[in-house]
Amino acid sequence: MAVPAQAQAPADDQPAGFGPPAPAPFDFEQVAALAALRSQSVYVQPISELVGTFADLDYDHYRGIRFRRDLDPLAGQKAFGVDLLSPGSIFYEPVQINLVRDGITRPIPFDPAMLEFDPAQFPDGPDLETIGNMGWSGFRMRTVLNRPGIMDEFVVFQGASYFRAVARGTLYGLSARGLAIKTGSPDGEEFPLFTDFWIVEPAPGQTTVRIYAILDSRSVAAAFQFDISPGAVTMVRTHVALFPRTDLRETGLAPLTSMFWFSPASRREVDDYRPACHDNDGLQMQTGAGEALWRGLMAPRKIQISSFTDSDPRGFGLVQRARDFESFQDAEAMYHLRPSAWIQPEGDWGEGEVRLIEIPVENEFNDNIVSYWLPKEPLMRGERRDFRYRMSFAALPPSEMPLAKVRQVRSGRSINVETTRSYVIDFDLGMFRETLPNYQVSASEGRIVHAYIKQLPEQNALRLAFEFEPGRIELSELRAVLTDPDGLALSETWLTRWTA
Repeated sequence: MAVPAQAQAPADDQPAGFGPPAPAPFDFEQVAALAALRSQSVYVQPISELVGTFADLDYDHYRGIRFRRDLDPLAGQKAFGVDLLSPGSIFYEPVQINLVRDGITRPIPFDPAMLEFDPAQFPDGPDLETIGNMGWSGFRMRTVLNRPGIMDEFVVFQGASYFRAVARGTLYGLSARGLAIKTGSPDGEEFPLFTDFWIVEPAPGQTTVRIYAILDSRSVAAAFQFDISPGAVTMVRTHVALFPRTDLRETGLAPLTSMFWFSPASRREVDDYRPACHDNDGLQMQTGAGEALWRGLMAPRKIQISSFTDSDPRGFGLVQRARDFESFQDAEAMYHLRPSAWIQPEGDWGEGEVRLIEIPVENEFNDNIVSYWLPKEPLMRGERRDFRYRMSFAALPPSEMPLAKVRQVRSGRSINVETTRSYVIDFDLGMFRETLPNYQVSASEGRIVHAYIKQLPEQNALRLAFEFEPGRIELSELRAVLTDPDGLALSETWLTRWTA
């Protein structure tokens, strides 16, 4: 509540009943001020010495430590709950977590008494005598998401600047990050950390929870505000204020990190019973000019960096279009239930590029896909830069354009010529049941041959097939789109990169 001006008058002149000015409620600008102050000092990475029970924890022992639900900082809330996460294993960077209640911040210091330990993993009980303040490693939040009366996880912040979210009917898959700094650079990537969080206690009946955070690293300090609304689509409205310590030329905004090992379109030298294995199968984009793009993911033999220049993009994200069990045949990982994530910029983002980085991988246990927005102009030292965007986690991103989408892609060596590769692209049949469209297929290098289209009514698909003759080249960008007789796009544009 605003304090009347009379409250700040000299004591002798103050009317009866007025005390000193009330402190301003905690808000984003206070977090931004803390981040700005942080950026003016030399960065020192926070590291906790893990001792006692928390030292040398393997994966199973770490999973045997749980937060006591009866000590939930939001106890009494019907809509939301919080679990604070223990240090240990790979989590050795302390995180300060605060609760904001009635505009006032209250720190929640690390206390091992707030944890319970699985007797199967800790038969002698925990050794807590030498425990100091190692800090929490992060937190997760719960709400009634899938079943009445059951508080399911919907977001978790833990490790560097990573966080994951799910929507109703989906399982954890890809991760978001605060920033991506020098990702794919030969100089090595810089991993910023979320060092401080403030969880704002929601008002009764509120369906959105607000979280503030400070991110810190050698190159930049930043303030974040996340307004998270869980549901059939879990929406994360994000505001970030950046305070660079150095000129930032390779810093990605709204980064997403995922895993792609193989699919029917990219399956070199994989001996596995499953048809596919990935958290997401493509990068979907909607450019500022209104063009819809679909770039299928791959696990290359050498790191690949792709740039899609644009101005004021309408949206981009990593998407899992394979939504049925038959696509994966994996009853444990359940990849068909992994969410997609879609980024919608708010305001003027200007010129830049959507960048996609694909890293070689030999199994499904390491993330190897990164996408983000890279501004054309560097973020300059000493200047504040603000960006806003909406990040939605759902089975599929919102469909705003009446265009046929790529349903699946298959690729393999041609049966006719060993050095030629066959591609089969299935689009939605929908709008092409009466009249076949035209098509455009091109390659930046090499030659496209034997292209044709065919209706597959039983599969509800329109198939575009062609062969690609690379010759002696090492790399080529392939592109295909369905059009009307005047060349107007009737489908999204399919893109891929062929490498020798």
